[in-house]
Amino acid sequence: MRELLRLCVVLPCYNEEDTLEYSIKTLTDVLAALHEDGSIGKCYNVVCVDDGSKDGTWGMIGRLSDRYGRGRVCGIKLSRNVGHQNAIIAGLEHVAGRCDAVVTMDADLQDDVNAIKEMVQKYRLGCEIVLGVRRDRKSDSFAKRHTANMFYELMKSTHTPVIPNHAEYRLMSCNAVECLLRYGERNVFLRGIIPSMGFKSDVVYYDRVPRKYGKSKYPMAQMLNFAVEGITSFSIRPIRSIFLVGIVSLVLTLSVGIYVLAAILLGRTYPGWASLILSLWFLGSLVLVALGIIGEYIGKIYLEVKARPRYFVESVVGEQV
Repeated sequence: MRELLRLCVVLPCYNEEDTLEYSIKTLTDVLAALHEDGSIGKCYNVVCVDDGSKDGTWGMIGRLSDRYGRGRVCGIKLSRNVGHQNAIIAGLEHVAGRCDAVVTMDADLQDDVNAIKEMVQKYRLGCEIVLGVRRDRKSDSFAKRHTANMFYELMKSTHTPVIPNHAEYRLMSCNAVECLLRYGERNVFLRGIIPSMGFKSDVVYYDRVPRKYGKSKYPMAQMLNFAVEGITSFSIRPIRSIFLVGIVSLVLTLSVGIYVLAAILLGRTYPGWASLILSLWFLGSLVLVALGIIGEYIGKIYLEVKARPRYFVESVVGEQV
């Protein structure tokens, strides 16, 4: 059984001033308990990544860093909001090479922190990646639960290697983190990249708990955007589907053409204004959808070719122990 001497927890934070004090205390208590029972070494800490918050999140991170001392709480302030995925990458790049393993999770702690102990156990047994997976989605609203299920089914249909009901709660070894950081793409979809890396992995099941403070920073529009990012970052199946739809439309058009020719030869022609207009609208809609899908991929190519930095660090507080 291998040792875990240094463990870091990375928390992406966006307008989390209300919940950070509770979250940091809860996490440090859990990590201290893991140190007491010998699961981890004395070098553990929490790294908060302020993703361009508009409230007092950064000030709260600074105060908590001073309060806990000894580098137990570190803070990274990004120059602007770059998105949840890039904020996680910023935290991972900061701790890479400074620890044996990293846990990433959301700052609201709706993911059960007690699952970290089981993640650590699986790491010590040889796993490089341990994914936190929700047992069910009973706590979600009807709309969120069903849209999430549709998302996972859609990702499955495009052969994207996602784990149903797994978000950003996971433990990764230092080696896995360093390999992950070699992915240079700007359109980052960690839920697909990490399971596809091929390292020895396992899952830990947990129950999601209600949010203690504040409110969700992930509205439905942002979840839909995230779904589009995931699909187009990992699969060209939507573009292939356009070709298939085109073939089907061509076959239907030829069939209708044969029918119309037969009707003319038999002298049974009818006024066809409605069918003509509906056909034009239908085909026009298909063209617009096709252009939209192609445009989404071209837009991603445009962003990747420019290769702009994912983020800039404005300031850092706290030093790792």
